[in-house]
Amino acid sequence: MTDTTLRALGRAVIETETAAVAALADRIGEDFSRACRLMLECDGRVVVLGMGKSGHIGSKIAATLASTGTPAFFVHPGEASHGDLGMITPRDLVLALSNSGETEELLTILPLIKRLGVPLIALTGRPGSTLARAATVNIDVSVEKEACPLGLAPTASTTAALAMGDALAIALLETRGFTAEDFALAHPGGTLGRRLLLRIDDIMHTGDDVPRVSGDAPLTEALSEMTRKGLGMTAVVDATERVIGIFTDGDLRRAIDREFSLHRTPVADLMTRNCKTVRRGLLAAEALAIMEASKINGLLVVDEEDRLVGALGMHDLLRAGVV
Repeated sequence: MTDTTLRALGRAVIETETAAVAALADRIGEDFSRACRLMLECDGRVVVLGMGKSGHIGSKIAATLASTGTPAFFVHPGEASHGDLGMITPRDLVLALSNSGETEELLTILPLIKRLGVPLIALTGRPGSTLARAATVNIDVSVEKEACPLGLAPTASTTAALAMGDALAIALLETRGFTAEDFALAHPGGTLGRRLLLRIDDIMHTGDDVPRVSGDAPLTEALSEMTRKGLGMTAVVDATERVIGIFTDGDLRRAIDREFSLHRTPVADLMTRNCKTVRRGLLAAEALAIMEASKINGLLVVDEEDRLVGALGMHDLLRAGVV
């Protein structure tokens, strides 16, 4: 078995599965739209069933539905006949996967599903099968051949079923007007969730942790404050806590060629005036965009009257996983 042969085998599998998925496009018809309508009208949950490889695909479809605005969960058909069928309520909808449409474990609980009176959507590879005929709607996910050369291992058929499940999920997502923020609410631990949900209020320094000095404070006091608070900057405020500027490591480096006294020169003489400030409630991702665009490593947070309420550094964003 040469490397060339191995690559050829791999390409053959991809080509077979690509053809299987492409063939599904012509089957997006009335049955597909009816299935979508039933799922949109369901005020309970979509209960996904499937055995073996179809079960693994069904579990992924359930997860995709749940994370895109359609409450769903997976139930193993074998366990369903031993008590888990109680998870299905009259308000729910059942989505069953079976390439043959004759999976014994599914057919065993079919009468009970019918007795509940819940809609049944089937994804099968045989439109004339028992499951397909019993379903409220059957979507044809048959394939011309499996990618397995023996024609035994579910390969192209499971890929086709997964693609159809994704098609259903995305059609429902668009119809519901599901947004990126809605998606983030279901994924608070992911990168997208952090970028769309985390606000600067959650990570900024507040109270005594915010570096601040008055405008007439000598440079030594400003440097000491920067060292204590560890943000590489300090806000410069007036007597009412309004921000009048910011003093950073960069301001100190830029002042090296000027004559000044660390003990006598007031920080107001070297600070940056009209510095960038933001308001509470800003998304951390938006704060990052401001800092990157302005090429700065810190931001001061102010209230509606420009009074200092917080400070945010690039390291805070890094620790929060926003960067």
